[in-house]
Amino acid sequence: MLKVYGTKLCPDCIAFEASFKKYGIDYQFVNIFESMPKFKEFLRLRDQNPAFAEAREAGNAGIPAITEADGSVNLDWEGYLKARGFEPIWPKEADEQMAKIQAEKNACAINQAGC
Repeated sequence: MLKVYGTKLCPDCIAFEASFKKYGIDYQFVNIFESMPKFKEFLRLRDQNPAFAEAREAGNAGIPAITEADGSVNLDWEGYLKARGFEPIWPKEADEQMAKIQAEKNACAINQAGC
């Protein structure tokens, strides 16, 4: 089964979850801000896995992060869906979260460059 790291605070994570649910793709969602152990689990993965190199370099969190049973990591949830013949969706809730982030003059990226 897929394990996906993310948070309900992330517009991409909201859109990912809506898309995967729409297409009936089974996964376990790990909310990285639900507890310190879950956050540490994600940080270990992010700090040690080369799939996150570009995200780290750009100052991005690297979520949603899809992990496969074999340990491989995919940070492109939209590409993951398209490769399987599904079209990603962007629900209203994701737009609302994006608007909230922008209204608070926040950003998803560590360097405050945007989401």
